[in-house]
Amino acid sequence: MYQKAGAKAGIGGLGTHSLRHTYRSWLDAVGTSLAVQQKLMRHADIRTTMNIYGDVVTDEMAVANRKVARLALAAGAPAVEVS
Repeated sequence: MYQKAGAKAGIGGLGTHSLRHTYRSWLDAVGTSLAVQQKLMRHADIRTTMNIYGDVVTDEMAVANRKVARLALAAGAPAVEVS
């Protein structure tokens, strides 16, 4: 059912694990402890919660990314040397 909805919305590859990652991200965003997340996600080992589902974008990361994107896209952006 959600695969069809994802395809209709132009989101390819939407599957069960996509939904689980989203759920884990939302739990993290509202400040849910890792121990509670582990129980809600029904993981036997907290390392699964932390390692497989732990790569979430925090608000701080999103803010930093927006700042860099604005800098890169600004008219007359300064040249940055990459070594």
